[in-house]
Amino acid sequence: MVELAMGSGPGSDPLLCVDIGNTRTVLGLVRAGEVLEHWIVQTDERRTADEWGFLVDGLLQRLDDEIAPAGVALCSTVPAVLHEWRAMLAAYFPDCPHVVVEPGIRTGIPVLMDNPREVGTDRIVNALAAARLYDGPVVVVAFGTATTFEVVNAHGQYVGGAIAPGVEISLEALGRRGAQLRKVELRRPRSVIAKNTVEALQAGALYGYASQVDGIVTRIADELGVPLGALDVVATGTLAPLVLEECTTLTEHRPLLTLLGLELVFERNA
Repeated sequence: MVELAMGSGPGSDPLLCVDIGNTRTVLGLVRAGEVLEHWIVQTDERRTADEWGFLVDGLLQRLDDEIAPAGVALCSTVPAVLHEWRAMLAAYFPDCPHVVVEPGIRTGIPVLMDNPREVGTDRIVNALAAARLYDGPVVVVAFGTATTFEVVNAHGQYVGGAIAPGVEISLEALGRRGAQLRKVELRRPRSVIAKNTVEALQAGALYGYASQVDGIVTRIADELGVPLGALDVVATGTLAPLVLEECTTLTEHRPLLTLLGLELVFERNA
């Protein structure tokens, strides 16, 4: 593993890095490859630019030291929210340089996909951070609304991946479509052989999800021609802690990997 080498030194002002997902938005202050502080809020398409402005201002004011971000780097999978963020940055951070990860932005990682412009920007940012952090082939498994698998080969190229439904939306869909089923707390049941409906749902979701992750990672290793034990597999995303202990193929947990990748993109473009 190698350390991230950033242009901003330890004494400089941090960047505000923002990962806008379909369900949650992760914000963090990042400096020289270190996340100094972070927050997780709900992604709400109805929230206006002013509401986002007040929210960000309130989070920054909670810190002991007054911090003015040196810049803002963000990626988004929700176009409506990204529109409001552009307006918010213009109104509330007019003198603060910002970089939005989108087609045309230099990331520093080759994207070997049929149509690189259609790949989710968060997926590219995760692959970039992993390529800088790890030598050789690496897989990033991001646990969110969807579970995404990003594959970086031994040459540091993003060569593709897979997308599966996230564990939360799978449970929600089952609760809606199953006449005698209901929503349950996602936690480890007493046994995989459940004795009641609640634990049966929990067992199916948790252990089935973990087996899906291990199965896909194993197939990726086979396709790369790399022994599974020699492959770095990095878990990230807000839902990763739910299945970390159940997955046998995960080797690292970096919950804020996307924020580190956003700092790399900012340094290349700002």
